[in-house]
This record gives sequence, C-alpha cells and structure tokens, in this order.
Amino acid sequence: MSENVIPLAVRAPARPAKSVSRDWRTVYALRLAITDFLVLVWVVFGVQFFWFGLDSADLSIRRTSLDLAVNYTAVSVVLILCWVLMLTIYGSRGYRVLGTGPDEYKLIANASLRLFGLLAIIAFLFKVDVARGYILIAFPIGVAVLVFARWMWRQWLGVQRERGTFSSTVLLVGSVHSATHLAEVLRSSTEAGYRVVGACVPRPAGLEHLPGTTVPVVGDFDELQAALALTGADTVVITSSDDLPAARIRELSWSLEPGRQHLVMAPALTDIGGPRIHARPVAGLPLIHVETPTYDGLKNFAKRSLDIVGSITLLALFSPLLIGIAALVSLTSVGPVIFRQERVGLNGEPFRMLKFRSMTVNADAQLVALLKAQGTIDQPLFKVANDPRFTKIGGFLRRYSLDELLQLFNVVKGDMSLVGPRPQRGGEVALYDSAATRRLFVKPGMSGLWQVSGRSNLSWEDSLRLDLYYVENWSFTGDIVILWRTFKAVFSSDGAI
Repeated sequence: MSENVIPLAVRAPARPAKSVSRDWRTVYALRLAITDFLVLVWVVFGVQFFWFGLDSADLSIRRTSLDLAVNYTAVSVVLILCWVLMLTIYGSRGYRVLGTGPDEYKLIANASLRLFGLLAIIAFLFKVDVARGYILIAFPIGVAVLVFARWMWRQWLGVQRERGTFSSTVLLVGSVHSATHLAEVLRSSTEAGYRVVGACVPRPAGLEHLPGTTVPVVGDFDELQAALALTGADTVVITSSDDLPAARIRELSWSLEPGRQHLVMAPALTDIGGPRIHARPVAGLPLIHVETPTYDGLKNFAKRSLDIVGSITLLALFSPLLIGIAALVSLTSVGPVIFRQERVGLNGEPFRMLKFRSMTVNADAQLVALLKAQGTIDQPLFKVANDPRFTKIGGFLRRYSLDELLQLFNVVKGDMSLVGPRPQRGGEVALYDSAATRRLFVKPGMSGLWQVSGRSNLSWEDSLRLDLYYVENWSFTGDIVILWRTFKAVFSSDGAI
C-alpha cells in the first residue's frame, strides 16, 4: 500500500448511530408481524360479527361417514394464523422488499390470494359448507387493510431512514468513478435503505473522500476486511469489477459473515425497470437478460383504455370546476379563455394542445427575450423563472395545474395520454439529441414522472432522465402509481410554475 494512503486506524468514517441499525431487519420484521396479526384479528373477527352477529354459528363438514359442526370462532382463529403464516412464507416482511417499490404489496396480495384459493380447494374436497359472504368480505378487506398498514409503516420507515437508521450500512468497492456515481444515487434515494459509510477503491493514494461526497475512502481492495471492521458495514456493494476478477469476488463472498453481512453486485445498467430484468444462471454464471421495451399490443390497448375511461370520468367530475375556471379567466383578463398551442406528440407528429389561458395574449412573442435574459435559450426546457407574463389568476391556475385540465379533451381525442413525457414545443424538440428523441416513442402525458418528482424545479437533465426512464419501462401498473402520486404533487403545489 502506498505510504500516502491515510492509515485505516486514523480515519473516522461515520459509524452506525444506533445499534438498532445493525439489527433493523429483525426489529422491523417483528413489528410488521405484530401489526399484521392485529390487523387480521380486527378484520376477520369484525367480518364474523358483521356476517353472523352475536349469535353462535357453526361451519358444517359433511362426509359420508362423518358430519361435524365447527364453531366459526375457531375457524376465524385458524384463518388468522394461516394468513399470518402465509405472509411469512411468501417473504412479505423480507428486508429486500421493504421501504420502496411495489413488491411488498404484491407479495401480500399473492399470499392472500393463494391462501383463499387453498381454502376453496379444501372446502370442495372435504365438502365444507362455508359461508360465502364470510370469505368474500374477509379476503378483500383483509388485503386492503394489510396494504394500508404496511403503507403507514413505510412512511415511518422513510422518516427513520432519512435520519440514518433502519438502513443497511454500505461499503462500496470498485473504481472511483463508479463508486462515486452509486454513492450519489443512494444519497438521493434514502427510502431505499442503503447508507454509505465508506469506499474501497484501487490506488487510493491521497484520496480521503470520494470526489464531491462525504464518503470516506478507507483503503484499497487488499484492505476489505479491515474496512468492514472499521466502518461496521453490513453490506458490500461492488460497483465495478474491472479490477476484481471472478475468483476474488467469490473469495470476498466467502469471507462475509452469513446472515449479517451481504454482498450486492451493481451492474452497469441504469434507468432499467425491474420487470425488464431477468437473471438466468448458466453454468454457474449469472446472466442478466434485459428485455427490449415494446410500445404496442395488449399493453398499448390497456393504456389507451385507461386514458379513455379516466379522462371521460374526470371530465364528468370536474365539469363544474371547468365552467368556473372559464368564467374567472374571462372576467379577470382580456383575451380568449382557451389557449391553443402546437406541441410535438407521438413519433414527432404535431398537435394542438388545449389549456386555460394563464398568460397575457402576447406571451409567446415575449418568450425568446425572456429566455435570453436568463441564459437558457439553448436548453430544450423553455421555462421562465418569476415569469412576468401571468394574468391575475394565471399564477394560481399554473401552481395547482388547473390550467391543464382542458388537456383531458386531448386525451379523449388520442393526442395525449394521462401519463407520459412532458409535451414540448417544436423549438424545444429541435434542440433534442439522439437520447432525448426517444421521448417521442410514446404519447406525451398530462402527468408523468417529472411531475411527481419535482415538476419545474427539475433541471432539463433530470427531467430528461425521468422521461426516458418512463419511456423505457412504462407499464399499466406504473401509470396507476403515477396518477396516484400526481394528486399529492398537485396539491403540494411545489415546483408547479
């Protein structure tokens, strides 16, 4: 090791703030198990009381040589215990699915569905005369309340992870560039539950921290065990393997303490959604298959169906609001109520986008001068800070996205979708590079990842990254999640202008 490298003994990387951070998986899983049990007791016995009242009710088991009657209280107890067991078997409380993503909720639904499917098979085979209403009510309510309870716990877990607890403590191993990139990603995604406490990089002479971060460099690849002991890390993340041959990585995995220390490989793939990734072991070599995104077929039909049903429903619900906004625009400023502007849509085809007018009539004529004044004329995101062109109520309409409600008619027509990349002007599209052009592979949307992740506070680079992620990984379930998050983003009004 170079004599310029700061000795491990004198470095002071952050240690876990509390002992619970090394033990958080067990602690959190136990709390979830207790909550699941209490939820199911409340739901199952609540359904029993609702369906049968206070009267004693028996479940009949009819066989040719046997006729039994079992009290439904005993049935409820067995159902609760089996439900809790099934949630455990399906790993719904595993630390890999907690805190972020939909997998935790999917496992709850799958475990519950299989439990009640198994009960139906048993009832058929053994001729058990079970009350159908009891089952049909308990199943959906149980799943809904379980998911809601997990969502509440997830909010609490997010707060704890912001504070640096209930997270895996991570030691990054790889090149300086790859380790720095991953450190920044994990820092901005605290809800994922990875807290970086150190890094081992090749030839770290004179490098005390990863560039631009506070992550301490605690040695090179020959000092991994000492670095683990010093940092207290329970997870080793290999960010690149150029300087780590397969045999060395295998030896590293053998040296980790089973059950407490974990090894994670970070492949050189970015902005790829989970459903497109499949791991397939071949002769001991884990191959990662990345599916090519598709934009047609059944998925396209489902997306269009959601657009039609959703937009017509919202138009019916918001029709009084639309009339009120139209009246306010007409009474508070001179000019037309509806603003029509050409935007670029699917495959580069132009269309006329509808909005309530929130600016003065000559607003477009002033845009170039305003962009030049703030130095953003060469960026394909034409947004003006502290825009002076708003009418009296224009700022309010824009802040709460009320001016965009008329785009529901664009969705009905098929020019736009409820969810998709931000629709942009022809002048903005003219500044696209080859990567940005991929935004045009799907219809532009009223909402999107850009809106639920910061809206206009985002830079062009961040907006493009989110839009490209959506284009590469869009799904029906993803659209539902984005629409749900849109309501929160709109009502928070943060970054709308």
